[in-house]
Amino acid sequence: MLEGYKKKRDFTKTREPEPQLPSSDKDDPIFVIQEHHARNLHYDLRLEIDGVLKSWAVPKEPPTETGVKRLAIETEDHPISYADFEGSIPEGQYGAGEVRIWDRGKFAPEKITDKEILFRLDGKKMKGEFVLIKTRFGKGNGWLFFKKK
Repeated sequence: MLEGYKKKRDFTKTREPEPQLPSSDKDDPIFVIQEHHARNLHYDLRLEIDGVLKSWAVPKEPPTETGVKRLAIETEDHPISYADFEGSIPEGQYGAGEVRIWDRGKFAPEKITDKEILFRLDGKKMKGEFVLIKTRFGKGNGWLFFKKK
């Protein structure tokens, strides 16, 4: 678990958290969206599922209103402790750049399959019901992310 995350990082050079046993409340899962100023500004959507933060890179600001659809590219799982990470990832390291928490809160999954995730978010900016649907875009790891009506 979290092998992809570990392989991409040198923890002697980055302050990103090292993987550890999950330390969250399974009855009260979380989400976090981190604004990531890397080569290109994007937003990292992270949902607590099965003891890790399932993660997607969203190239544009996340959809806070219905009718707005965003591409979300699935990335490697992250440890739950990453939900608190803010700071600088040094040049030469994977994801180099500044990371800031854009929003965070409670995540309530309604349906999770390999091709569709229906969920409710309760954060400061992201409130309501949202959907992630797997697409053919993005080399097989593309998803469509939008807010339900």
